[in-house]
Amino acid sequence: MKKIIGLLLSLTVAISMVIDSYYIVFFNGPRHLSTAREKSSPTKTTTSTTQSKAYKNGTFTGKDVSTEWGTVQVRAVIQGGKLTQVDVLKYPDSEDRSRQINSRVLPTYKQEAIKAQSANIQHVSGATVTYRGFKGSLQDALNQAKQSNQQNQQQTGR
Repeated sequence: MKKIIGLLLSLTVAISMVIDSYYIVFFNGPRHLSTAREKSSPTKTTTSTTQSKAYKNGTFTGKDVSTEWGTVQVRAVIQGGKLTQVDVLKYPDSEDRSRQINSRVLPTYKQEAIKAQSANIQHVSGATVTYRGFKGSLQDALNQAKQSNQQNQQQTGR
């Protein structure tokens, strides 16, 4: 009986590894490469610099983004027209694995966003769900900051 359970457990682990490899190769790989290429583009850098000056100073909370593992929500702090701080208000933490992944990747995502001055950041392999939620909520917060700045410019220009 122990041999059968051991065999079934080994078979389950092997199948799981094949599925994970398939997912990484066919779903994560191309995005990862295209994001790296976009970041090295001079046009993209110019756009990011232009965008960073388009933000209104203040604190902007992004929308809740529902993911299959839980909700992600971030708050962006803009000072001097630039993204200076990203606070993660909500993230998937109901499972031990989610807490472990998020404790590792959220600081990276925050640093990358500040460095890029946008939500166009490189994702960390193994944390795709958190990446989608983080990016979506941050983009919403930055859109609010940009829209507020445009409205402010229209009012002062009249």
